Amino acid sequence: MKKIIIMLFVAAVGLGIGLLAGCYTVPVTGRSAMVLLPQSEEFALGMQAYNDVRSNTPLSRDTALIRRVQTVGNKIAAASDAPKWPWEFTVFQEDTPNAWCLPGGKVGVYSGLMKYVYTDGELATVLAHEIGHAVARHGAERMSQQMVVAAGGAIVAGSVSDKNVETAKVAYGIGSELFVMLPYSRSQEYEADEIGLIYMARAGYDPREAVNFWERFRQLSQGSNVPEWFSTHPADEKRIARLKEIMPKALAEYQRVTGRQ
Repeated sequence: MKKIIIMLFVAAVGLGIGLLAGCYTVPVTGRSAMVLLPQSEEFALGMQAYNDVRSNTPLSRDTALIRRVQTVGNKIAAASDAPKWPWEFTVFQEDTPNAWCLPGGKVGVYSGLMKYVYTDGELATVLAHEIGHAVARHGAERMSQQMVVAAGGAIVAGSVSDKNVETAKVAYGIGSELFVMLPYSRSQEYEADEIGLIYMARAGYDPREAVNFWERFRQLSQGSNVPEWFSTHPADEKRIARLKEIMPKALAEYQRVTGRQ
């Protein structure tokens, strides 16, 4: 029974990804990604989510902060691979240290993030990372993966005896979450870091400030008790190490744009 489940899992997910991968080339990294969702539908979902957040979260009244976020954000957006998207930058009065960018260019920044951000370059680090997620179409890619996983689940349910269907479904669900969905999300975080580093450099912000930000964030947040294996985000130490690895590429872009070392 165990071998059957594993074989069905590998066949369903592997076949689906093998047949459908390569639908979209991610800017900057050049990776081929499986994206089954039309961009128009992706943008519509992003707008719906954005309107939902605006309806349920208070807006910041700090005009200086709003102006700062919009100034930095618009520079990053103009330097991205989607400069013609209808970009919009909104600051929410929320203590959570977070930011996000939805498909279509709707960006949200929570005021709680600013206790970790000391310079415009560090703000550019966060905004460029989130913009990188959107331009790479990571949300649509995740939804596409879930579509393949759901199809695989149907294959599993139809390929075992009635008595073992529920066991197979549970095993398939656990396997797909641990071995497909979460690790892939961590790789998307690394990819957004790389894209963001290039975008902030193109916009004239020193990419070395990204390392400064993440080192401080690690110290102030005092890490997480959740093991990295079960987390959708890479551990701060690994993220910083990866940023340092790709820094020469970003610095070359920064020097090309600004003429500064």
